[in-house]
Amino acid sequence: MRSLCDSEKPEGIRAMKGRYWCSAICAALMFAAGQAWAWEGVVSKVLDGDSIQVQRDGRTVEVRLYGIDTPEHRQAYSNKARQFTREMLYRKRVTVEEKDVDRYGRRVALVAWQGRLVNRELVRAGLAWHYPRYCRSQPLCGELAVLEQGARASRLGLWADPEPVAPWEWKKRQRAGSADRGSWYRRFLSRW
Repeated sequence: MRSLCDSEKPEGIRAMKGRYWCSAICAALMFAAGQAWAWEGVVSKVLDGDSIQVQRDGRTVEVRLYGIDTPEHRQAYSNKARQFTREMLYRKRVTVEEKDVDRYGRRVALVAWQGRLVNRELVRAGLAWHYPRYCRSQPLCGELAVLEQGARASRLGLWADPEPVAPWEWKKRQRAGSADRGSWYRRFLSRW
C-alpha cells in the first residue's frame, strides 16, 4: 500500500532532487557563514578604550573591538584610549560588524562611524596594540600591524613611553604580583 507521500516518479529522480536541494542549502549556508553580520546602533557608554555599549532595538549590547587591545584600567594610557573612543563614538550612530562572541558574552566586532573604522583609528593614534593572538582577518590584521609599527616609529600615544607594556602582559604581571603578595601575606601570618 502506498502512502500519500509516495509519488509515481522513479527513485532515481527523487534522489537527484534531494541531492540538489541538499547542495543548494549547503551552498547557501556556506555563503551566509562567510558574510559579516552588520547592524547599526547608538553608543550609550564607553567602558574603556576597546569596549563600548551600543543601544540596538531598545536593548544594550556590549561590544569589544576586534583585533586590538587598549591599555587596561590603572595602566598607563588607559584614560587616553578611553577618552579617544569616547570623543569618537559617544552618543553617535555606529555600524557594528560582528566577528565573534568572547568568553564574557561580548560581541567582538569592527565598529565604524562615518566611514572610519574605530579599531584602525585607535592603533593609528598609538592608543592600542594590534592583537595578533585574536586578529585573524586578512588583510585587516596585516594593516593593523603596519599601523602599529608606524605609531611606534612616530612615538605616538603609548609608544612615547620608553617601555610600553602590552595589556595581556600587564594582566599576566598583575596576576603574578597578586599571587606573590598572597604568598608573602601567608608567610607573614604563618610566623605569628
